[in-house]
Amino acid sequence: MPTPPYIKEELKTGNDYQTVYAVYDGSIAAPTAGLHFTKSLLKKLAQKGIEIIYLTLHVGRGTFEPIRASKVEEHKMDSEFYSISSEVAKKINQARTEKRRVISVGTTTTRSLESAFNFDQDRIVSGSNWSDIFIYPGYKFKVVDMLITNFHLPQSTPLMLAAAFAGKLFLFRAYQEAIRERYRFYSFGDAMIII
Repeated sequence: MPTPPYIKEELKTGNDYQTVYAVYDGSIAAPTAGLHFTKSLLKKLAQKGIEIIYLTLHVGRGTFEPIRASKVEEHKMDSEFYSISSEVAKKINQARTEKRRVISVGTTTTRSLESAFNFDQDRIVSGSNWSDIFIYPGYKFKVVDMLITNFHLPQSTPLMLAAAFAGKLFLFRAYQEAIRERYRFYSFGDAMIII
């Protein structure tokens, strides 16, 4: 599994940079927000009544690319493959109908869910597709109610998505506190949940 350019040391095993629930080959990198979850933690969450569902993501190289456009809205995302089964789509749509919260683990998951939303049907549509949606401040989320994400690199698309979700000022304050409290950043760093 390729690693981000800021990880300089060699990993001990291939599992050091992989989620415990990974199944399919195809990603250029791990969906890093998922690295925080152990099998034990997932079991405890399920015991608390949290319904955990999975989709397939193939994280692309663009996730490491900084935003180079002079205007944020001119940045073009590389496409990333995702697949949402009919069972998963049904569960997400049911949760939305019942006004339960949809918590997304990671920015790639969030982009996939938002890409799979069908406006005409007001629901998530199952299937396999490619997402090139670029989410930045001003975006109105249709599916995701809460976001678990890492602390991201400056001028990165994951940071823009987190800012769109939390609000720029709120996220800036969170990052200031994270720096002050010496949180760890990036792939092997700490995570936050944005409500």
